[in-house]
Amino acid sequence: MGLCGVGCLHSIAKWVLVLCFLAFCIQYWLNKKQHLTSGEEIAAIVKKYSGVKSSEAKTAFDKIATVLRRKYPGHILPEEDMQWIFMNAGGWMGSMCLMHASLTEYILFFGTAVETSGHSGRYWAEISDTLITGSMRQWREGELQAHIFKSGDTVPHPMGNATAVYFEADTWMVEYGQGFIPSTLTFALADTFFSTTDFVTLFYILRVYAKALFMEMNASIDDWRDYVKHNI
Repeated sequence: MGLCGVGCLHSIAKWVLVLCFLAFCIQYWLNKKQHLTSGEEIAAIVKKYSGVKSSEAKTAFDKIATVLRRKYPGHILPEEDMQWIFMNAGGWMGSMCLMHASLTEYILFFGTAVETSGHSGRYWAEISDTLITGSMRQWREGELQAHIFKSGDTVPHPMGNATAVYFEADTWMVEYGQGFIPSTLTFALADTFFSTTDFVTLFYILRVYAKALFMEMNASIDDWRDYVKHNI
C-alpha cells in the first residue's frame, strides 16, 4: 500500500474517532438532560380524549393543546403558529401539526385521512404514539406477526428499532419523541428530496421547527434570568 493509501486510512480512522466521540458526548448529554415531559405523561393526558369519532378528532386535538399550554406554559406553540403539514416518509403519507420541539424533544399531532403504510424509520430517539381514533398495525423487526393498536393505546417505538407500520383511514394520534431530534429529520425529509420533491412542504416543516426552537431558546433565556435573579 502506498503512502497515499496509508494517509487515507489514517484520515478515515481519525474522522471515525471524532464521530464516535461526538456521538458519545451527545448521548451523555441526552442521559443527563432534564426534559420537559415524558412519553408516559403525554399518554396519560391524551387517553382522556381518546375513543371519539373521527369527525371529532379536531375537537380532541384542540382540547389537548389547551391542556398542554396550561401545563407547559411558554413551551407549546401558539395557535396561530400551528399548521397541519403533509409528511411523506418511509413510503407512507400522513399529516402532522407540531406543538413543541427542541433539540431533544417534540410533541406533535399526527394522522392520516386515508389508508397508508410503510417503514417506521430507525431513530436516535424514543418515540411513542397514543391513538385518539382509528387503528394502527406495527410489524416489528424479527417477528412474524403484527401488533394491532386501537384508540387509547400507546404504540412504542424504542430507540434504534425499525418496524413496518400500517394506518387505517381516519387514524389520528399524539406523538412524543425524546432523543437527538435533528437526527430524525434525515428520515422525515428524505422522501421530500428524492420522491415527492414537494419543497413547499419542506419549507413549512423547517419553518415551524425553527419557530419551536426559537420559542425554546426564549424559554431557556427566561429560566436563566430567573435563576440569576433569585440566586445571585
